[in-house]
Parts: sequence; structure tokens; C-alpha cells
Amino acid sequence: MMQMEQLLFKAHTLIEALPYIQRFNNKKVVVKYGGSAMLDDNLQNNVIKDVALLKLIGLKPIIVHGGGKEITKWLSLMGHESRFVEGLRVTDAQTMEVAEMVLGRVNKYLVQLVEKLGVKAVGISGKDGSTLKVEKRLVNGQDIGFVGNIKHVNTDLIDTLLDNDFVPVIAPIGIDDEYLNYNINADDAACAIATAMKAEKLVFLTDIEGVYADPNDKSSLISVLTLKKADELLASGFIGGGMLPKLKNCVDAVRNGVSRVHILDGRIPHCLLLEFFTNKGIGTAIVDENSIYDNEL
Repeated sequence: MMQMEQLLFKAHTLIEALPYIQRFNNKKVVVKYGGSAMLDDNLQNNVIKDVALLKLIGLKPIIVHGGGKEITKWLSLMGHESRFVEGLRVTDAQTMEVAEMVLGRVNKYLVQLVEKLGVKAVGISGKDGSTLKVEKRLVNGQDIGFVGNIKHVNTDLIDTLLDNDFVPVIAPIGIDDEYLNYNINADDAACAIATAMKAEKLVFLTDIEGVYADPNDKSSLISVLTLKKADELLASGFIGGGMLPKLKNCVDAVRNGVSRVHILDGRIPHCLLLEFFTNKGIGTAIVDENSIYDNEL
């Protein structure tokens, strides 16, 4: 009897997912992959399984990954201290060389995990096909080295990969007009790519549950955050730390054409599936109040 109940529960879960599968079929989804979900082997495998499932049921996932902690580790092993200005890594020529090496290694490892599940994947950086063209990024007028601000996304290569049934896995490295290499904040890269691709969804895997109305009250998690409410929250001064630039990125992405942006706790196994394909979902979805789905009213 217990086995039958378990089977019926599985059937109910699949039926609950059906309208979401229909809604998102053939839609582009950008997943910004980083945080603890990238460092824990079990969580890593769960994320990649989620992405593979999204692909196999008809979505078009694109992975944009970071690798900051790995870069810091390798720099430390080389006796090179990491410095940050307003959350951005100060990137001299040696740091840029290490960053590209580490991000390339991470990139191909993620490709390997996706391919292992029978899904075709190709790893690229923003240098390939001039996908991410940048200019030097200054912080309050301060030059912090080879840190890029994205000024153009060329989607040709990404479109070609999607059209040929591949999952693009993208490392956040770009080039300027002189073809010099630049390190790019991975959140910025994900937002720019999602906007240029007119993605249905942009997902940030983070180490927090989502956006809180009051950061000191864990019961104040906001499930659906409209642009109007997001603006009010940003102006309130309650949002600080790493969440402030992330939420600003999310708001900009929605205003620039991404249908919705999700901030999820990547430490939760299969968080992508829980958010995409269940009625309640988890985390926080940032949406334009003029395009809220019926079940969110």
C-alpha cells in the first residue's frame, strides 16, 4: 500500500509540472551558477541534473558560471593576495592569467558533467565569437585592472549552439576593442546574456533563501517581488551587502526584457525543479507587475 502511495505521489508531481512544462517549452533559460552549489559535489551533481532535465523536456538552458573562490585559492597557492574593491576583484596581468586558467578548468568540468548525463554541451568564454565585448570598468574613478564592463553581447555563437541542440556553458571573460582579456563579474555576465537572448527566465543560485522584506526576519521571505516593490525595497535601505548589486541586476534584467528573474538557494537539492515546476516554488521571483502569471495573483 505504501508503495502505491509513493507511486501516486510521483504521478501527482508529474501532473503538477505539466502546465509549467507546456508554458516554458522551447523557452531560453539562463542559469547563473555559483556559490556553495558549485563547491559541494552532491549539490553540483543535482544542479547539473536539473539543467539536463530542463533541456530534455524542451527548454533551452544556458549556464553562466563563476569561479571566484577557486581563483582565490589558486592565487593564494601562488603567494598572490586577492584584493577586492566594492566586491570586484582587483585584476592585474598575473591575476587575469590565473582567472582565465581557473575559469577554463571549471568550464570544461561542467561540460563534462552535462555530457555524462547524455546531453550535448559546449564550453565557451565571452572571448569566443566576440560574445562579450567590454570596456575597462572603473570603481569610483579607480582603475582596478583588467575588470570589464559589458558594452555588447553578440548572440550569434550562443544561438548557433542552441539551434544545434547544445547547452552553452559560458565563462565570464570578455575582450575589449584591442582584444585584451578582461575578467567580468559573473552576475553581470548572466544578466547581459539573458537580456540579449530575451530569456524567459534568469536564475541566480545563491547561498541565501531569497529576498527578505526584513533581512533580520527569516519569515519575511518574498515569493513574488514586483518591480514597484523591488524599487521600494532598494530605496528603503534594508538591502545591503552582496544582495544590493544582485537585486539591482535582477531589476535591470526584467526592465530590459527578461520575463522573470529568480533568486534561489542553491544549497537546496534540485532547487531549479522546485522553483520551475511546482505551484508554490521556492526562493524569490522578480517580475514585471504587468506580466504576472495567473497563479501569482
